[in-house]
Amino acid sequence: MQHNRDRPIFAVVLVVALHALALTMALRHPFSFKGKPEPVKFSEEVLFMEAVQPPPDKRPAERVQPAPAPAPAPAPPVRAPLDTSPPPPADKRPPATMDAPPAPTAEAWAFAARYPLKNSKGYRHNWGQQVRSMMGTAVEGPDQGSVRFRIEIAPDGRLAGLDTLWTTSASVERRAREAVEQMPPLPPTPNGKPLIFEKTITFDAWTADAPPLYKNDCEPDPVQHGNRFVWDGRSPQVVAEQAVAEKLDPAAYAECLKLLPRDSIEAEAASDERQQKQWASPTLGR
Repeated sequence: MQHNRDRPIFAVVLVVALHALALTMALRHPFSFKGKPEPVKFSEEVLFMEAVQPPPDKRPAERVQPAPAPAPAPAPPVRAPLDTSPPPPADKRPPATMDAPPAPTAEAWAFAARYPLKNSKGYRHNWGQQVRSMMGTAVEGPDQGSVRFRIEIAPDGRLAGLDTLWTTSASVERRAREAVEQMPPLPPTPNGKPLIFEKTITFDAWTADAPPLYKNDCEPDPVQHGNRFVWDGRSPQVVAEQAVAEKLDPAAYAECLKLLPRDSIEAEAASDERQQKQWASPTLGR
């Protein structure tokens, strides 16, 4: 019961202490009370602005250029009359020419008269060169061409036959036949037998008959290979034997080498050119 009686006293003491604390804090921090702020007054002022007219422009007025008049339409072109005169020549260069080669010398004919190898190769070459030298200078144009003859020379050197196999120009054939008829007497054939051969005479401004090459004349001729298995279908089927080139015996070969002359540079170059044309591949060098 004693405990319940002390509660009001404790509450009174607590209330007094709180008020004392509040009063002490109020004294340390005084409060200033101010009234409401007065409203701001705005003064109304009227401004008058006078418009000033700018001074007149004293520069001279620019003249306006009139637009150019449209150009008149061009008149239709007048067609020139058709020119029927022949056109001037396109190529005014002089035509190409080739002088006639010199005729074979007496020394060359003496060699040809004693050289029987390869169907008298030297004699045949000298005969063609003699004919071409007597035909004169070849000029580029319609009077050029080639002719191929079949010739027969008698053992004493006389002309025994002259047949035309083909020709590309009648004038070239006529000129070549006239040269053959006017040829000087020729030496006898090398082997004392009639000499029969074919020869092409070319009469133009670019072709020259090169001298032959003699260094391989002692070698056997290559064998002409054919079809070894040909059969007519009726007779017994037999395979032909492979042909082999016949070689000279050592003594005959040594004597043959003594007949060979020394080849010229022109003959070597002509032989190389012929082999290049014969064996060159059309697909190389592209």
